[in-house]
Amino acid sequence: MKKIIFLVNDYLKNFEALASLFLRLGISIAFIIHGWNKFPLPPQGLIEYFDLSPFLASFVALSEVSVGITLIIGGFIKNPYGNIITRFAGLTIIIIMVNIFVIAHQDWFITKKLFTSEQIFLLIGGIYFLLKGNNT
Repeated sequence: MKKIIFLVNDYLKNFEALASLFLRLGISIAFIIHGWNKFPLPPQGLIEYFDLSPFLASFVALSEVSVGITLIIGGFIKNPYGNIITRFAGLTIIIIMVNIFVIAHQDWFITKKLFTSEQIFLLIGGIYFLLKGNNT
């Protein structure tokens, strides 16, 4: 039995890099879609619902799309610059998500709604990439 477990673990070790890739792509695509849904600029929904200025509403949409693209690009650069780009994208995700929680979802703080929403996982993904970078 121990030999089978060792063989399975050894075999799956070949796929460890895919775990970060899938997480990177999932978070990136989510941010790109969330940002893209706010186009055309300025996003009237953000302006009206949150009383944001046209500049700030546009900045939010562009930031979401940009961070998704940046996170993907950072994954393909296999040197210290890719590591920095990935960590920067992670930090940007954290900043975006904290602001979303403070502005749009104040009532979610440490509630069931928070932990059953995709937003908490986007925040956790940002923390992951800030701390891990491109290190495999």
